[in-house]
Amino acid sequence: MRYRLTFITGVAVGYVLGARAGRERYEQLRKAAQGVAQNPAVRNSVEAVGLQGRALAGKVGAKVGDRLPGSVTDRVRHLRERATAEDDEWGTSNT
Repeated sequence: MRYRLTFITGVAVGYVLGARAGRERYEQLRKAAQGVAQNPAVRNSVEAVGLQGRALAGKVGAKVGDRLPGSVTDRVRHLRERATAEDDEWGTSNT
């Protein structure tokens, strides 16, 4: 699924960047993309995937963390302490 989505995204970007269809077609595509991105179902799905990704990253990080060099562990700890919940807008929904 990931490769299919990557391929479709690449085709869309290539079309937009290389198209000679004119500004009207570009605006039409942009509005359609905004409509998809602002769809509540899409936003909720993105939020759910983000939460699952964070949970998986936490599990993997706990297993791998003991095997990392000290400098990497210190940097990760520093970044986690610096970040707060208010700073993180990924996976949050304003709907």
